[in-house]
Amino acid sequence: MTIQILMPALSPTMTEGNIAKWHKKEGDEVASGDLLAEIETDKATMELEAVDDGVLGKIIAAEGSENIAVNTPIAVMLEEGEDASAAEAAAPSPAPAAPKSNGARVFASPLAKRIAADAGIDIGAISGSGPHGRVVKRDVDAAIAGDVAASAAAPSAAPPAPAQLPVVAGGYTEVPHNNMRKTIARRLQESKQTVPHFYVTMECEIDKLLAMRKDLNARAEVTGEDYKISVNDFIIRAAAFAMKKVPDVNASWTDEAMRLYNDIDISVAVAIDGGLITPIVRNADQKGLAVISNEMKDLAARAREGRLSPDEFQGGGFTISNLGMYGVKEFAAIINPPQSCILAVGAGEQRPVVRDGALTTATMMSVTLSTDHRVVDGALGAEWLQAFKVLIEDPLAMLL
Repeated sequence: MTIQILMPALSPTMTEGNIAKWHKKEGDEVASGDLLAEIETDKATMELEAVDDGVLGKIIAAEGSENIAVNTPIAVMLEEGEDASAAEAAAPSPAPAAPKSNGARVFASPLAKRIAADAGIDIGAISGSGPHGRVVKRDVDAAIAGDVAASAAAPSAAPPAPAQLPVVAGGYTEVPHNNMRKTIARRLQESKQTVPHFYVTMECEIDKLLAMRKDLNARAEVTGEDYKISVNDFIIRAAAFAMKKVPDVNASWTDEAMRLYNDIDISVAVAIDGGLITPIVRNADQKGLAVISNEMKDLAARAREGRLSPDEFQGGGFTISNLGMYGVKEFAAIINPPQSCILAVGAGEQRPVVRDGALTTATMMSVTLSTDHRVVDGALGAEWLQAFKVLIEDPLAMLL
């Protein structure tokens, strides 16, 4: 009896996926556990493994097919003794393939496509450095820089024709949503509509933290140790320690009960091409600053390349969103259910403060805790934020 291979749900938020690459072709023998295909989800590119033994009888969704709904057949497997005609009979109508460019599918992010079109560059001629050859922004930027250099070397060459963007009749350009952007929009809208958000803000003095960071990084340069600690690494550790001191914050809401978590897993928002993802530092309260720093750098790098496995970004009990590197002073973030809290971190900047009755200056950082008021009410949120502030302002305490 033939076996239909369905588009799998590779993450809790996945509703559709794209076929990035088939690793088996029709007629190939397949053993359970073999890599069949690579699937682009709303978060990353993941591997699809065979569950059963057999022969790949027919590929329904060709390589490059996009927006295939979860549980839609993408291929048919033949069991022992069956021939190709059985696969043809069992296969539904083929899934629509993605548009082709010069006869071949061009894997590129929407941002890369838009920048290339704006610069008048054929994106099909650009080599991609993203996952599985996907063309991303840096590839287009490099191609543009190369064109500029070539033009400077040959001034007699004709200037490139202006980009012809698809403009709709009101004078605007439409960029289709990718799966990640659709998922982000849906989940954040659901969060604001269904989760009662409550906000608590405090200012933290970080001069001692900055001094300690400088000393630790200088020590690493002298000893040759492999780490470079950031302010965000201190924030992750302080958040984990504060959750240890106020464990009721490490919880989520269900209709039947409050769910209290045993492990302290901190999600960290990372901006990637086309959206964002929140890789997780597991058991953050049990890791030192150097370990957190190196782990976070690795997670962020692989997140931007689309190479995180589901367990590295699914789950987590608390999220940190830091926009300080963009000069943002203060903001309030939207909770990522089922989590009950997200900490929004602003930039550290010199501000006037009163100390012992005298006016002076200090490096201050504003942080805003968004809570699900069903789980973390105002007093509990304030208690956690107070514990966090103590640790940030006296960073030696989080090293003990």
